[in-house]
Amino acid sequence: MSARAASGLMVSALIRQVEARGGNAAVLAKGDATAGALLLLLAERGKVMACRERGLRPDGASGWITSGPADATDPESLAAYVERRRRFDGDLWVVELDGIDLPAIDAMLNAF
Repeated sequence: MSARAASGLMVSALIRQVEARGGNAAVLAKGDATAGALLLLLAERGKVMACRERGLRPDGASGWITSGPADATDPESLAAYVERRRRFDGDLWVVELDGIDLPAIDAMLNAF
């Protein structure tokens, strides 16, 4: 079993990586700095296109997986999903990453 970085440290690193690539990032909800789960909202030009969070991939390894409502581009569905998740997990971080295309963000996430 490998150790995972503290959630607050991971959020800071993600924000720095996105900004270094010319994008923007914002913490929409701050969770537990040590062990809070991370919900990433991946946006292009201010419109959320997809959601990712840490979980088990089909191969059984831990990594970033797709999550969120069936249509992450629908603002109402997305807002309801985030609200429901925060209600059940007050330690959840919600971070929006914007300004980089989705394949580039997914490639960057694989490094974490």
